[in-house]
Amino acid sequence: MLYPFTFKPILKKVIWGGSEICPFKGITPVENGVGESWELSHVEGNYSIVANGELEGKSLDELIHTYGKELVGEKVMARFGSTFPLLIKFIDARDNLSIQVHPNDELAKKRHNSFGKTEMWYVIKAEKGAGLYSGFSKQINAEEYVKCVENDTIMDVLQRYDVHEGDVFFLPAGRVHAIGAGCFIAEIQQTSNITYRIYDYNRKDANGNGRELHTELAKDAIDYTLYPDYRTHYEAKKDTAVELADCKYFATNLLDLDTSLVRDFSSLDSFVVYICMEGKATIRDNKGNEIAVHQGQTVLIPADTKEVTLTPAPNAKFMETYIGQ
Repeated sequence: MLYPFTFKPILKKVIWGGSEICPFKGITPVENGVGESWELSHVEGNYSIVANGELEGKSLDELIHTYGKELVGEKVMARFGSTFPLLIKFIDARDNLSIQVHPNDELAKKRHNSFGKTEMWYVIKAEKGAGLYSGFSKQINAEEYVKCVENDTIMDVLQRYDVHEGDVFFLPAGRVHAIGAGCFIAEIQQTSNITYRIYDYNRKDANGNGRELHTELAKDAIDYTLYPDYRTHYEAKKDTAVELADCKYFATNLLDLDTSLVRDFSSLDSFVVYICMEGKATIRDNKGNEIAVHQGQTVLIPADTKEVTLTPAPNAKFMETYIGQ
């Protein structure tokens, strides 16, 4: 019988990593320079490993191949086969990350035999003055984009946002973006590791070499549509599901709880992921399984679960994600 799963985090040490992830997740001893914690991953070479219950030690890959639609849902399997379609991460940027873009499904399939990458960010914490980039600040075309990269003015045409806790950005494939220094975020994305680097602030490595840029690849992947606002606006409410994103790759709700909430998934036909952003809670399913979770943990609820009850102790904040459309 399947039950709510937690997984061992896959910590990534990187040159731009900070010191927020370990304390946030309650990991000791604290490691510095951890830029990412891959919470739930089916990226080859980075499969998540179950951390609880009788299936402890099994990989997400093994779970999918053994339990299939019981784990992920019939419609999800029909669409994505034996690939778990989402990658869940925490990201802690001590320095600015490079300006980048991800291809859509069609382009990623053609070039890399991969899924594309649509993603979203939820800002958990931000230092004073921290910001990020999403989209363009003025209308440009593909040729102008190449010129901007060549003459070092690409930053002049990008839209920058100062960010604060609770800010949300939805990033469809094709949107130019970057996380700025001082941002600590949760990221939900398609399972894909395809990134085209557009600009890296002319930084050099120890040998004096700049990082490779993918100007031409990115040129065809970028969506040049100009939008008046790239931020997601939502109204925070207590003890109810507040929609943050709803696209064909994932639906995400914010649950800010100080009392128990029952979530009915009997007609969903998808797994559900809970990312605990704050506080502590218990999650109990209709099969009688109960799991205690705390800030920084990610829980996978199998698709054959009909209902869960979330009980905060005394309060908790979750992002809830599933394949909706």
